[in-house]
Amino acid sequence: MTPQDKIFVAGHRGLVGSAIVRTLGRRGFARVVVRTRAELDLRDRTAVARFYAAEKPDVVFVAAAKVGGIHANATMPTEFLHENLEIQNNVIFGAHEANVRRLVFLGSSCIYPRDAAQPLVEAALLTGPLEPTNKAYALAKIAGLELVQSLRKQYGRDYVSVMPTNLYGPGDNFDAMNAHVLPALIRRIEEAARRGDADVTIWGSGKPLREFLFSEDCADAICFLAERLKAEDLPVGLAHVNVGSGDEVSIAELARLIAAAVSFKGALRFDPSKPDGTPRKRLDTSILERLGWRRAVPLGEGIARTVAYWRKVSGR
Repeated sequence: MTPQDKIFVAGHRGLVGSAIVRTLGRRGFARVVVRTRAELDLRDRTAVARFYAAEKPDVVFVAAAKVGGIHANATMPTEFLHENLEIQNNVIFGAHEANVRRLVFLGSSCIYPRDAAQPLVEAALLTGPLEPTNKAYALAKIAGLELVQSLRKQYGRDYVSVMPTNLYGPGDNFDAMNAHVLPALIRRIEEAARRGDADVTIWGSGKPLREFLFSEDCADAICFLAERLKAEDLPVGLAHVNVGSGDEVSIAELARLIAAAVSFKGALRFDPSKPDGTPRKRLDTSILERLGWRRAVPLGEGIARTVAYWRKVSGR
């Protein structure tokens, strides 16, 4: 990938996609192409093909996806499976048909088996059952990863996948029902602090461990890999690389950090009758580290910046 390349960022309004656009700009990539959903519905194969024929991008970042937290995944598995398969098939295979030189597909750490050994290495893929609460989404992402790998193996395409850990930051989804755990907790605890509530009830036991990566760091790692990753750096027989931070905390500790960031003085109560999700999910990032990349934003700073963003967009 060079500054002269024309680059299409699919999903540029999302958490990671918007961060990728900003990162490319800082790195001197001026020929960045984006489309809103109204301008280009990525579920429409014909429309995607027409777009590729007209724009002829050299590089594609596939950051577009239907995403959500435990509640959304558990209640809408059909939509998570169907829409993500449509988007991936059209954008990834469409890139192949349009002879796009380089493609980076964003997967998710939920592709790994629920009970795989920690930290999760790339080779753990398909070695055990998935977490039931996000199985449909994970299967869609695995299908996208396999499509990338197949195009690489069968046609020699320079296409790769990256598997980010749990992401957060400015531009995140703070919807009360569909948000991921960190932005959902920021909204609930910050609103409780404003109302002066005596306590906040949080789904699950609080015991599961999660790793978090600030969105700007994730975008930096993805662009770093797009520029530097070579075939010999990839795991044998695979075409994906983990992207993580090492910032692993329990959900209970995460809630305490957020409570401190929003000055909530009440009690944090946990409801073990609600699902916990995967007990632990930390990525092995040895490949990324060997290439020389490290995260820049520690969890505490990232939470503070995300709280500031939420307050700004919500008019607090």
